[in-house]
Amino acid sequence: MTDPKEGFIVIIGSGLIGRSWAMVFASGGFRVKLYDIIQEQVTAALEDIRKQMDELAKAGMLRGSLSADQQISLISGSSDLKTALEGTIFIQECVPENLELKLKIFSDLDAHVNNTAIISSSTSCLSPAKMFNGLRHVKNCIVAHPVNPPYYVPLVELVPHPQTDPVTVEKTYHLMKKIGQSPVKLMKETDGFVLNRLQYAVISEAWRLVQDGVITPRDVDIVMSEGLGMRYAFLGPLETAHLNAEGFKSYCERYGEGIQRVLNTFGPVPNFSGDVAKKIDEALWDDQPDKSNQLKTRREWRDACLSHLAKLKKEMKKE
Repeated sequence: MTDPKEGFIVIIGSGLIGRSWAMVFASGGFRVKLYDIIQEQVTAALEDIRKQMDELAKAGMLRGSLSADQQISLISGSSDLKTALEGTIFIQECVPENLELKLKIFSDLDAHVNNTAIISSSTSCLSPAKMFNGLRHVKNCIVAHPVNPPYYVPLVELVPHPQTDPVTVEKTYHLMKKIGQSPVKLMKETDGFVLNRLQYAVISEAWRLVQDGVITPRDVDIVMSEGLGMRYAFLGPLETAHLNAEGFKSYCERYGEGIQRVLNTFGPVPNFSGDVAKKIDEALWDDQPDKSNQLKTRREWRDACLSHLAKLKKEMKKE
């Protein structure tokens, strides 16, 4: 367990991502303060975290070496920013993806934070340069973009501002490793970072295949979940290619011409609206009147699958 003298992790925003981050840090033995502007939201978030942790413990899927009660005891809440920031060593911002809102949050943090605390954002695609420019503590600022939900999916993309101190990157990297996440370092900023650039490429081609009448929305998802996704759960696209030939260079020699031919048939970037959006949306809903319940049920199923997969991957790495 982390020495309490090390200080607090502060989570800014008590939504789904903020709650998941709080659980991740607590699983690593860190004391966590969950901040939001409305106390009722903080209280509701703490109650939901307790419920989630109890359910995870019963299912044998709780992360870390501490019991659910021990982890829950590490998480407190606050609706007063100055109080929340007392003794902080690391801040993980999790407010909605709105640049103006984030700029206000970072300005407030900049005014109250100490000179050593790291300010990290969970943004999925907003530029560090846009968010952190002009802050007094810019050298301590970094993007740590998780995958939703971070408790079940360990990847974290670390994206520095041009003025971020390399020490900040290294400290954040080692902190993420310490709590069981899988951080990657981007050597320079690019729009959408890496995960979303890859994800958007897949979504874009899936859209075009449905639009062109090649395949149904449900079947294109099966192609991923029962095909590519099976491999990609353990290997990335580059090593997959590497193993499908006598090395990556051999793969390029064998299949490069065919890959180029197929890529040249890809259409323009979709506008993600209109009839195709409606067609995909309708195909993904079950024939049930309660749509919110369907989403809740499928999200819980997704999280259970991811939890079991994470456990399997951990066991496979030990072999």
